[in-house]
Amino acid sequence: MADNAGMNNEPESSDSLKTFGAIVKVFRERAGYTQEQLAPLLRYSVQTQASIEQGRRFPQREYVDRAEDVLDAFGVLRAAAKCLVRKPGLAAWFKQWAALEEQAISLCTYECRLIPGLLQNEVYGQAVFHSTVPPLTDDEIVTRLAARRERQRLLWDRPNTAFSFIFEQALLNRHTGGTEVTKALIDHLLECAELRNVEIQIIPLVQETHSALEGPMQLLETPDNQWFGYLEGQRSGQLITDPKEVSVLQMRYAKLRSQALTPEDSVSLLRQIRGAL
Repeated sequence: MADNAGMNNEPESSDSLKTFGAIVKVFRERAGYTQEQLAPLLRYSVQTQASIEQGRRFPQREYVDRAEDVLDAFGVLRAAAKCLVRKPGLAAWFKQWAALEEQAISLCTYECRLIPGLLQNEVYGQAVFHSTVPPLTDDEIVTRLAARRERQRLLWDRPNTAFSFIFEQALLNRHTGGTEVTKALIDHLLECAELRNVEIQIIPLVQETHSALEGPMQLLETPDNQWFGYLEGQRSGQLITDPKEVSVLQMRYAKLRSQALTPEDSVSLLRQIRGAL
């Protein structure tokens, strides 16, 4: 059956983030620091320090390591960080799929709206979130970018997972965020394409046959060889578990791989577009 994960696209609050923030505050006060005194020692802004203590911002690994050392926290902060929910900033309806992603042995993604999140670099992600309507707050953008960075670690942390990405050339020609952002994005895509477990294919601007005209889709295989699909709209996501429906998506994706440029030709096209900018 096709399970609709809901219509709420706002990030859910995380009790683990609030708990981590409270622990940081206890150790800060134990060490006799104010937020204004501690922030520069950690090389973060006072605003960031306050947001972390309030459970509104996901702490980066560098923050945890520096706070652990500066506050002499007996390993407590590192241990608490391991228990953080790793999906702050993700839409509620996407979190179930994101959890499956972390265990997948193969992941297939086709996109026609924007570069897939796992392949986005920082500046492109910022441009995407700055385009969101209704507008996001600065804190929301920072949180969502942090969540995206965490997801992107899968490409490097899971070298035995096969990642296949197919997207439209038009996404590059759109120049989301401007020419400089597109240059940096293509450089990042070329870097990702060098990974042995990542395959990038591009649908050229002129393509007479196209098996995915109905929109974006994702597929993944679990360690026990189950396949799931995921379809996403503007304000909703749908996890596909019915084997018959998943099979339809598999057939479409397989056909699309044959219609897209080969990985080698796709890399050549990326370099060609980059050189013309």
